Amino acid sequence: MYQVLYRKWRPKTFEDVAGQEHITTTLKNEIIENRLNHAYLFTGSRGTGKTTCAKILAKAANCLSPKNGSPCGECEICRGIENGSVLDIVEMDAASNRNIDDIRDIIEEVQFKPNRARFRVYIVDEVHMLTVQAFNALLKTLEEPPEHVIFILATTEVHKLPQTILSRCQRFDFHRIPPQAIADRILFVAGQENVALSDDAAMLIAGVADGALRDALSLLDRCIAISDNIDEKVVRQAAGLADKKYLYELSACIINKNTAKAMEYIDRLYGESMDMARLCDELVAHFRALMLIKSVRNPRNILVMSDSEFEQAQTLCDYLSLADIVYYMDVLSRAYQRMGHGTGDRTELEMALVKLSAPELDSTNEAFAARLTALERAVKRGITVKAEQIPAPAEEKAGEPVKEKPQKEAPKPETTEQEQPKPTPEKAQKPKQPSAPPQPTAQAKNVEELYRNAKPFPEWTEVIEGMKSISKSISAAFVGSAAYESSGYLLIEASNSMAFELLRYKNHRQEIRDVIRDVTGKVYNLGPYHPPEKEKEVKDPMQQFKNALSDSGIAVEES
Repeated sequence: MYQVLYRKWRPKTFEDVAGQEHITTTLKNEIIENRLNHAYLFTGSRGTGKTTCAKILAKAANCLSPKNGSPCGECEICRGIENGSVLDIVEMDAASNRNIDDIRDIIEEVQFKPNRARFRVYIVDEVHMLTVQAFNALLKTLEEPPEHVIFILATTEVHKLPQTILSRCQRFDFHRIPPQAIADRILFVAGQENVALSDDAAMLIAGVADGALRDALSLLDRCIAISDNIDEKVVRQAAGLADKKYLYELSACIINKNTAKAMEYIDRLYGESMDMARLCDELVAHFRALMLIKSVRNPRNILVMSDSEFEQAQTLCDYLSLADIVYYMDVLSRAYQRMGHGTGDRTELEMALVKLSAPELDSTNEAFAARLTALERAVKRGITVKAEQIPAPAEEKAGEPVKEKPQKEAPKPETTEQEQPKPTPEKAQKPKQPSAPPQPTAQAKNVEELYRNAKPFPEWTEVIEGMKSISKSISAAFVGSAAYESSGYLLIEASNSMAFELLRYKNHRQEIRDVIRDVTGKVYNLGPYHPPEKEKEVKDPMQQFKNALSDSGIAVEES
């Protein structure tokens, strides 16, 4: 009979357990030093290795010749535990054996010494399902069991366990397995099964598994049933996922406010038997990736996607503000929550996409706030538009002139990845060479007159605060500085030389100008401020003495 992959490739030693090194190292040391506890509690999300580690620990504790803390797998006890002939290892499912009578059977059995092994080990899975009476009956035995007994409790919902149980166990928290560790493991399994699995497909399986290696192996099993040559298309077919192409096309429809095109895509996906609830969840995850790209310094280390998908996501981010993305996620999340409660899933998703592509139809507080923010942004920049025309406009790129213009469109859905324009935000480009610090030119205005007519710029503190959205280090360079306005120039006075060093680079200079524009609605040329030197009065000391005498009424004769 065929054995599923997650059972066939269940780790046999601690070294084979993926992503739980903080636990396996501790357990191996306890085996080596013979410092085994009488009660363990393994907690964590599904598929992270709790039951696997419990079985390895039970085997290692009884192994006749353990190797570096792991069972040898070759001795009589290891082979007996593996084939089930050693009855001293008891596995119990608390979901089906949850009453006090089941616990009383265990209490009676622990009094007898093990038949063949060194320890009698009880592995109680889903222990949170035990009744209150069963927990109370187990307390005394769990606190002071016989020397030949070890309890290993496993649960996914540790918050449901009484504190009296928690205090009697050595607790180990299993983490979600990192995507790269899952991908490496399933690539190894695929190689052993003589199956061709691409790296991108392995990462997609790891992303769908959401930190659970068992789920990843189950999905790999379904993929093998479809084809022995597994790529991303096969994984999406097996998992019922929407092709990433459709996600980017739907996103483009939302950005371009093309409701009709969005409805056509939904109809096509529905005709292909795509699960609408899963598609909605995929859209939320897609916009979450855009949110992380907009807000995290190194999003590539967090996101599970191929390099080409990451480039496409960066392109979309150039047409959206962070507020827009969060609003999209909120509308889709609310639609996902309502799915399965009366209205059809397709209808809920269609209503959500209509709200996003025509926000004037959404009367929620969040939609109103988004439209109000758009109006404030437009008024501050001097753009005259109607409220219904800008429900949620995308941010203008750095360096673009301030003028009234139609909303920028995202890449058309019909274009291919190669045809889509690549994002080239100026702040992402490395400056070739620093230019000289900007100086007010004599052609525009006499420099000395420019300095003499300079007036304090009251919004400078707000501008420095706004620079934090670009870079905290840039903002810090201008702390304590002052600015003066004069004939279209904004002249900056700073004791920190780093501030003027930043102004030498075109991209940093443009970023600062954009912040000033957002705060004031005006565009300035930037330059350093040098206060004009005061004219020195040259006075004769003798003449000063004569003047003082004259002021006192004493006549002074001129010689």
